[in-house]
Amino acid sequence: MNILVTLNSNYIKPLKVMLHSLFVNNQEEAFTVYLMHTSMKEAELSDINQYIVERGHRLVVITVTNDYFQAAPVVKHYTKEMYYRLLAFQFLPSDLDKIVYLDPDILVINEIRTLYDIDISGYLYAAAYHEVASATEINKLRLKPYDMDAYYNSGVLVMNLNLQREKIKEQEIFNYVEEHKKRLLYPDQDIINALYSQDIKNLDEVIYNYDPRYYRFYKAVSSGRKDVDYVIHNTCFIHYRGKKKPWHKNYTGKFHSIYKHYEKQALKE
Repeated sequence: MNILVTLNSNYIKPLKVMLHSLFVNNQEEAFTVYLMHTSMKEAELSDINQYIVERGHRLVVITVTNDYFQAAPVVKHYTKEMYYRLLAFQFLPSDLDKIVYLDPDILVINEIRTLYDIDISGYLYAAAYHEVASATEINKLRLKPYDMDAYYNSGVLVMNLNLQREKIKEQEIFNYVEEHKKRLLYPDQDIINALYSQDIKNLDEVIYNYDPRYYRFYKAVSSGRKDVDYVIHNTCFIHYRGKKKPWHKNYTGKFHSIYKHYEKQALKE
């Protein structure tokens, strides 16, 4: 099973926690982890490789040098790394047809085979959107006049690489960024939604992109059914979105203890 991550040195520890949770809850699977980066040191990559290999899986490092995306526009404090998940198909092996992209601020608490085997024929991606009304409508208004039924989160993506190679054009993305610099808040996510929203297969957010900040919302709209027990037994990914992260000392959000449990296991000497 193929997993894509993109990161810099600041996210090595969260990456290890995410990978540990992935491996222990999918023990029947053999994973190949593709790591895209620009600036990580050899010692850091060697450490990650050892971490993965010791657990019976494989790492493939893809180094994107500064030569790439030289002409690409950037936005605010975001770097050229924002293009990595959008144009990953250019760097991944040509015989690879499907991969699951995961942000490092995720916990995997159940099996992902069901997601991996989902039929995405005719779609560029499968992803979830967060149905909190205010956030959805604000983003749809912000990215007008583009045809969007929803604003999808790009932290978990099932990627149809063959179709992406056919349909996604690098220059189209660069042109969009250049023309809409002032509007972009979350550049790579905004781009995916503005240009490709109609080519995204919808996933259940509670199962595949659970945001702990919306715990009360999920529980209320399900008449109490989607409580903590439901999440533990059914949710695949808990995605700790936002500025406050569960590895920060001042984090007080929902599902903090489960993150600390996996963190202790993942980072023990």
